[in-house]
Amino acid sequence: MTFNWNYMFGLVADAEFWRATWTVVKLSFLTWIISIALGFFLALAKQSKRRLFNLPARAYIWLFRSLPLLVLLIFIYNVPQAWPASTVVLSDPFWAGLMAMVLSETAYVAEIHRGGLLSIHKGQTEAARALGLAFFGTQWRVIIPQALRVALPSLANEYISIVKLTSLVSVISLTEVLMVGQRLYSENFLVMETMAAVAFYYVFIVTVIDFLLKRLERFLDVNLRNVSRVPDAEVLALATQQRPVLARAAATGNEVPALQATRLHKAFNDVEVLGAVSLAIQPGEVVSVIGPSGSGKTTLIRLLNGLEQIDNGDIKINGQPFIHLEKQGAQKPRFIENPAYRLNIGMVFQSFNLFPHLTVLDNLLMAPRYHKLGPVEELKQQAYALLHKVGMLDHTWKYPHQLSGGQQQRVAIARALMMRPQIMLFDEPTSALDPEKVNEVLQVIEALAQDGITMVIVTHEMNFAFKLSDRIVFMEKGRVVCDDKPQVLRSGHNPRVEAFLKDVQLA
Repeated sequence: MTFNWNYMFGLVADAEFWRATWTVVKLSFLTWIISIALGFFLALAKQSKRRLFNLPARAYIWLFRSLPLLVLLIFIYNVPQAWPASTVVLSDPFWAGLMAMVLSETAYVAEIHRGGLLSIHKGQTEAARALGLAFFGTQWRVIIPQALRVALPSLANEYISIVKLTSLVSVISLTEVLMVGQRLYSENFLVMETMAAVAFYYVFIVTVIDFLLKRLERFLDVNLRNVSRVPDAEVLALATQQRPVLARAAATGNEVPALQATRLHKAFNDVEVLGAVSLAIQPGEVVSVIGPSGSGKTTLIRLLNGLEQIDNGDIKINGQPFIHLEKQGAQKPRFIENPAYRLNIGMVFQSFNLFPHLTVLDNLLMAPRYHKLGPVEELKQQAYALLHKVGMLDHTWKYPHQLSGGQQQRVAIARALMMRPQIMLFDEPTSALDPEKVNEVLQVIEALAQDGITMVIVTHEMNFAFKLSDRIVFMEKGRVVCDDKPQVLRSGHNPRVEAFLKDVQLA
């Protein structure tokens, strides 16, 4: 039997094949896009700690990954027999096929998304929470863009699988590429030639789509972006002429502490990490928290910002309740946070936690725009002024990966200040930096202290703490051992503090 090359090449220009190809593209693209959208909600639901969301998501994924697509197609197409009202939509093979494929693919795409979501460091969520973003705001603006970039290669591969799965829709009489080929070879019996043409069309679709997806992947990869833009004269003028507003107006009455924590307690797995710690910070005061590793310093500062839930105690801002436990009878106490006061506290993390998919400028603008703190142009002027203040104006349009550790921390400080917090919390802001980068961050913090910003600083930089602080809190084993002025701690009246500082050469 000879192969009819002329017939095969003739099918490459066949109008019916090209119409069927367009049907495949539409069906696969719509399936992919809808599945990506629904898959995110399903992945988030499966990760939820609430059984109300978790169990249905798990059941959906289990069921639709177990059902063969062919069975699902036939079932959906025959639903109108039991539910006549659905005939309007499901009598059309295209819409019936789309529904069946979306139901099936959403379960697979959800697991791809879940892998992407799990790859995002929890520091990203904590940074967004510290900036006052709600759950869905955090997902939409911070987590999903990063998770989508991580999951894109797998999603692209899934799209190619969807293209090939569209061939199964021929069982419900949708005119797609395989069905056109079957109809032709049943008439002329040129099976090899016809199926070679069918293969050509599928290879053509996959090749074009793969090319486009590779371009999209490169476009979304910020590591490939070369930012050479520098501030022009207008930006420099805005940055230098406008004095940045660093803090909100504090509550009236100097007798009211800016931040007050009373008998805070925290345990992890029944191991006490913090026990009955009380702390009062006055407006404009700089307090450093020092102590050996494992003494509860970081836990304390995370409790003050609500990043960890207290087991007991309460926290007030300007005398008003911020975080407390509500007890109702014998029930477990309920954690209550007043979100109206969250923006009064700024947080700078040990590991920076900048958003890697955003430029330096966008890192500063995201939260203020989310909270609608002002017109965009005014917010930009404020951002330029803050970046100038921390010495980062020349890096305005760079991405975090293009900055050194010290530069990233200075941007993180500027990002926190964009919210104009009354109180700034620093969790060991220099511990992740090389020694030569430490000083540039400490200089920024010292400048903020001179501007009168209320600050609580967890630090191992003893000379810095004793030079800058109004008070120093020494902690050990989850307790406050000493809370006094630096000159008092220098005097050596407390044996434990003296032992801790014995190898430190205080300037």
